[in-house]
Amino acid sequence: MGLKYHLITFGCQMNKSDSERLAALLDSLGLVETADETAADLILLNTCSVRQAAEDRIFGKLKEFGRLRESKPDLIVGVTGCLPGRDKDGKIRAKMPGADLYFPIHDMTQLPRWLAELRPDFATCGEMTDDYLKIRPRHTSAFQAFVPIQTGCNKFCTYCVVPHARGLEKNRPAADILSEAAELVGRGVVEITLLGQAVNAYCAPDPSSFSAANPYKDHFAALLWEIDRLSGLRRIHYTASYPTHMTEEVIDALALPHQVNYLHLPVQGGNDEVLKRMNRRYTSAQYLDIIRRVNERRPGIALGTDIIVGFCGETAEQFEDTLRLYRAADFDISYNAMYSVRSGTQAAQFYKDDVPREEKKRRWNALQDLMEETVFRKNQTYFGRVVEVLVERRDRAVPAGRQGFWVGNTREMKLARFRSDADLTGQIVLMKVTKSMTWMLEGEKV
Repeated sequence: MGLKYHLITFGCQMNKSDSERLAALLDSLGLVETADETAADLILLNTCSVRQAAEDRIFGKLKEFGRLRESKPDLIVGVTGCLPGRDKDGKIRAKMPGADLYFPIHDMTQLPRWLAELRPDFATCGEMTDDYLKIRPRHTSAFQAFVPIQTGCNKFCTYCVVPHARGLEKNRPAADILSEAAELVGRGVVEITLLGQAVNAYCAPDPSSFSAANPYKDHFAALLWEIDRLSGLRRIHYTASYPTHMTEEVIDALALPHQVNYLHLPVQGGNDEVLKRMNRRYTSAQYLDIIRRVNERRPGIALGTDIIVGFCGETAEQFEDTLRLYRAADFDISYNAMYSVRSGTQAAQFYKDDVPREEKKRRWNALQDLMEETVFRKNQTYFGRVVEVLVERRDRAVPAGRQGFWVGNTREMKLARFRSDADLTGQIVLMKVTKSMTWMLEGEKV
């Protein structure tokens, strides 16, 4: 039996994509992944630092592994991801005496050497490169894949740790992105999601890699056009966009044949004073104008966003502006969060976290209620319609052996399910909607 590793991932799609590269690197060392952390010789935590709750979960897991080490003294525990990335003064590291390895994600290329130094039996040859994004990931799905096109961020929103955790924006060469995408589609992947902190700000370091026939000058729109041409690809999705980079060409590219009928465009707040304190570089009116132009180019597109409630200095009246913007934009989904202080950010340095937690919770509930009312109302428009569903899994709530529900996403990124005896995982199926619920469209396979 070979040495075993257990990988735990917290946070966003970018972290999940990074973990796929981590897994590929460890596989190349001859290690075997195990779902049982008690059987592992190496445990790695790929961490998120966006919210305090995420950090608290990580410290809790490290305590668990400290108890596990009592029976497995040779166990190696490593921490990577956003926590080490933003820990410039070592204060977070000092709280993790049980971590043998502690490194930002881009240093994963040094992992073979570090493991061999800790335990000689880890001394094996693996994939070596200076750029971790050149490691071909081990995708967890045979038909869906994340493809990072940039790392880091230059926006420096005052509440956000990303520039501190991942550094400044760095764009991958278009040639590398297109090569990875073509390889994925050649293996049967039908849906590709492009990832970046401000993904539509992408600027190719090698624009000559775009074909002469490409109609777009905007590099992100040009990249979408190139990927859209891959034979066999059925869906292109990307996240997360930044409003000021929704250029006319990027908006035009929403109508490309394989682009999903969904756009995720974080707004974070609806009051201009709050947006300014957040260092978001647009006003609420400018944001709504972008939404207007998006709807004109692709009528019926589903819209998603991110919103923070209770940011420093936000009054109850300013929060009402957020509710008004939400109604005006008529979002299909919103990922809502209560503001929490992140050390190292400008907000932590210059602003006071002066909205009581009880008031943050009240605002979160009000926004959540509005979202659920809007989702339910908008979902009723799908009743009787035929939608396209990319089947992702069987509904685990139905016992094996019975005709069960198969679950997937529509082109609007709405969860859908239908009954079938056949295993349709990875297939795109047409479904007639017979029931529209808040979080699910249910129907019959056409």
